[in-house]
Amino acid sequence: MARNKYPEETVNRILEVSLKLFIEKGYEHTSIQDIINDLGGLTKGAIYHHFKSKEEIFLAVAEDIHKETETRMTAIRDDEKLNGLQKLQKMFCSSLESSTQDKMFSVAPNLLKNPQFLALQLQSSIEEAAPFYIQPVLEQGIADGSIQTEYPKELAEVLILLANVWLNPMIFAVSPKEMLSKCRFFQKILLGLGLDLVNEQMLERFDKYTKIYEEKNHK
Repeated sequence: MARNKYPEETVNRILEVSLKLFIEKGYEHTSIQDIINDLGGLTKGAIYHHFKSKEEIFLAVAEDIHKETETRMTAIRDDEKLNGLQKLQKMFCSSLESSTQDKMFSVAPNLLKNPQFLALQLQSSIEEAAPFYIQPVLEQGIADGSIQTEYPKELAEVLILLANVWLNPMIFAVSPKEMLSKCRFFQKILLGLGLDLVNEQMLERFDKYTKIYEEKNHK
């Protein structure tokens, strides 16, 4: 068999087609054969040379989507013009306003039915998002006086788990009305901690994502 001279191009092609199909049909209703049919001549063997399963393809697609988010979060965290609270506010707003979030809610499977993906979401939240983005900003806020807490590590983990897990319709599917109620409660919790992070625009975005995911799963 001839060696593939352009493996990176092949991988990118597989991921582009897979993302398109996940958005159009949903992850659950897209098969490896569907991906092959849309690749125009690429064989099943060529796909399995790079990816062991559809799950592995989805993880690679999700990683590509998250790279943009990580770039934005890093830029906000390292912005010397903002205090800790301002950075936290901007992080929350930016994460919800990003087009990458639209893609994730359009392609992702139900995480409760896919324990491997749920475990990765939890691991990413606690081992990456909380310590590398949220906790440093909380610690800066403590130092500059814009945030009051004696537990920056624990607060970072709670914030990220509430936002990424409890409020995530990919994990706990709820109606738009129920999501609004959860968001209002989340807002009260944060205000009680002295963190004014949730505004009306953010509530509208949560509502949008709930509707995107609800529509996708009723196709």
